[in-house]
Amino acid sequence: MSAEKIQAETRSEFGKGAARRIRRDNKVPAVIYGHGNDPIHVTLPGHATMMALKHGGANALLELDIEGKSQLALTKQVQVDPLKRTLEHIDFVAVRRGEKVTVDVPIHVVGEAVRETLVVTENATVQVEAEATHIPEFIEVSVEGAEVGTQILASDLALPQGTTLIVDPETLIVNVTQQQAAEPEPEAEGEAAEAAEGEAAAAEAPAEEAPAAE
Repeated sequence: MSAEKIQAETRSEFGKGAARRIRRDNKVPAVIYGHGNDPIHVTLPGHATMMALKHGGANALLELDIEGKSQLALTKQVQVDPLKRTLEHIDFVAVRRGEKVTVDVPIHVVGEAVRETLVVTENATVQVEAEATHIPEFIEVSVEGAEVGTQILASDLALPQGTTLIVDPETLIVNVTQQQAAEPEPEAEGEAAEAAEGEAAAAEAPAEEAPAAE
């Protein structure tokens, strides 16, 4: 995974008011932790950072140019506005080339199991150790032709070279079970019962006598 280069500016203003001013300028407040150094507070360009995170996935690696000094930064936490879907704040961890890091990598399930089965992803991510510049974007799991009872464990995953499994090898990742028959919806059952009761009542009711002819 290559690092995308982003121009960053150091910042000395903090707090909600400062953050709002930064976001009004279409920029994103961020902080970089790690390596025993004091946190580095920076401001990033909003659009360029958003695109870099989309390209890099859950563990996007950015190469931040901070006033002429390059710093590799691994994304750890991203806060997004729930309505506007804009970036609110980003936490990074400072890393070095060749350094090993522990990350949670998303699981991508591909293929189709046999008919009348249900494919359940028991764990959507798996924890691995990899070089900071070679973190897999995702780990693919194929269920093509899988039958009922198939279970894919963490130990069954095909990890890229240089990537090491951290979680228990017996961790269940994907489980293929029998598809359950759909039960009738309660409302439909209630309506059917009411209709049946209505028909029965109509059948039991005495017929009205026709008016006598004058």
